[in-house]
Amino acid sequence: MKKILILFSLVIGVVGVKADEPFFQASLTPDIAIYSKTTQIDGLALSIWGENPQHALALGIINGSTGDSLGLSWGLVNYADSYTGVAWGLLNVSQRNFIGWQDGVLNYSQGTFTGLQSGWINVAQEFHGLQLGLLNYAEKLRGVQIGFVNIARNNPWFKEFPDKLATGFPIVNWSF
Repeated sequence: MKKILILFSLVIGVVGVKADEPFFQASLTPDIAIYSKTTQIDGLALSIWGENPQHALALGIINGSTGDSLGLSWGLVNYADSYTGVAWGLLNVSQRNFIGWQDGVLNYSQGTFTGLQSGWINVAQEFHGLQLGLLNYAEKLRGVQIGFVNIARNNPWFKEFPDKLATGFPIVNWSF
């Protein structure tokens, strides 16, 4: 609990508070909320299902972040257009860019991911960093995969060793 409070304080401190942007959002759905889903939240978002552009700590069952958002999303499902920060949930999805850490059962990034993906299944279109899970998949890998099954589609089979290992390999795979 102490770590969560410290992390919350850091997120709020980094985010800062602007006088012209709402600090607090509560929502049942994206359309049933204190502020409309187009309003940027700079602070704390509590949601059953929320969807806002945000520089915030988002706590809820489903946390949606639109536009260029940042902060910490902690829920069962976290999805974002473009996100910088931490997403912890059972399912984490990013559409364009993600910089930071995704941790969950399934982590999926359609665009460029930079950072750490840790979970059971990690999937990324373009990945820069460390994937740590049972199954790791990247169309284009620039980094390291550690897990039971590791697939880097841009790796040829042992032809560019030691810079690239293999298209698929157990325990560890890499591409630099």
